[in-house]
Amino acid sequence: MTKTVKIIGGGLAGCEASYQLAKRNINVELYEMKPRKFSDAHHSENLAEVVCSNSFKSTLLSTASGTLKEEMKIMDSFILKVASDCSVPAGSALAVDRDKFSSEVTRRLENMKNVKIIRGEVKSIDLSEPTIIATGPLTSDTLAEEIQKLLGEEGLHFYDASSPIVDASSIDYSKTFSTSRYQKGDSDYINCPMDKVTYYKFVDELTKATRVELHNFEKSEIFEGCMPIEVMAQRGVDTLRFGPLRPVGLVDNEGKRPFAVVQLRRENAGGDMFNLVGFQTNLTFGEQKRVFSLIPALENAEFVRYGVMHRNTFINSPNHLNSDFSMKKYPLIFFAGQITGVEGYMESTMSGLVAGINMANKLMEKQKIEFNNLTITGALCNYICAKNQNFQPMNANFGILAPLERDIKGKTEKKEAYAKRAIEEMKKIMERDNEH
Repeated sequence: MTKTVKIIGGGLAGCEASYQLAKRNINVELYEMKPRKFSDAHHSENLAEVVCSNSFKSTLLSTASGTLKEEMKIMDSFILKVASDCSVPAGSALAVDRDKFSSEVTRRLENMKNVKIIRGEVKSIDLSEPTIIATGPLTSDTLAEEIQKLLGEEGLHFYDASSPIVDASSIDYSKTFSTSRYQKGDSDYINCPMDKVTYYKFVDELTKATRVELHNFEKSEIFEGCMPIEVMAQRGVDTLRFGPLRPVGLVDNEGKRPFAVVQLRRENAGGDMFNLVGFQTNLTFGEQKRVFSLIPALENAEFVRYGVMHRNTFINSPNHLNSDFSMKKYPLIFFAGQITGVEGYMESTMSGLVAGINMANKLMEKQKIEFNNLTITGALCNYICAKNQNFQPMNANFGILAPLERDIKGKTEKKEAYAKRAIEEMKKIMERDNEH
């Protein structure tokens, strides 16, 4: 019996999934609504249009993004191969010629056996048909409504407003204290006090810092949802002291109330990541690093993820998805790309790769591939399906990996050890899949 999979969305994830299925002799119908209909951010008729930065981040194995790319090479990533062929000089980063890249992705898929590209908007989902939904953060309103019906009331978010996350080991605990407000309940927060001089310097730099420019269609939606901390600070120098940095009810180790307090909240069960409470922001990543490092306890902090605020339709994956990106309730329906809650070009591509392989394995009655937390791929796959009451999109970082078997003090050496272990593990995983 001929097997056919419907893929909705011709972005990075959809194109990667198409390739993975087609190379396994499964027919693909890839639906892309362009050029009949464009989102507010897209302009090219080609598939895999890169709309923001043309950089796919670092290739160095001392970085999580470099390690992820190496894992994807082992898995035979189509998008990564095309990106390498269309690369432009960018130091240690992989950057692409946007037009050449999207044109080449389109050309190769158009000429690939088993792939049929259908131009037009998909407005409904057939639960009996093997389908991968990879419509991205700018899913059309009609299809978003269908997905909402599929998932239920709390299943879909329409913008992404997440605070920065720091590596717990990089916090200077000598400049913190742990207690709950009014000493009620457990001390689940790490409190980072600021004196008067430090606070006012922080506010001054915060209001002057460079911001990411939002698209017109994002502005009203995002600002109605929550207020960026830098906008809040512009309303008055003491506004933050009566908002997210309020010291009321907090007493430091000397029994005094600080002038202002930044609170860090545990991000995961392991306690190796903390987010900055109330720090939704539109600052550029470089400015976040510069300004938030003015907080005394975070002077040398390593940021696992920077804060973001933009239009980003994504589902409440922990409630609806398995680690292979299939739905818990409807096993023939998979999701892939940023709509799942992975953040970034390569992360989105990786999800399409995993969804494509595992959809193929399901249709061929092969065992699904279980990626574990020794790999960046597995850690992201498991992040999107793990219980999380405050689920927010996540990008590749070493903080979500399982701890190393031995303690390594040097930061670079530690990252390289993570990378080496991840690559070795990915080779074993793919070898086992090939044996079956």
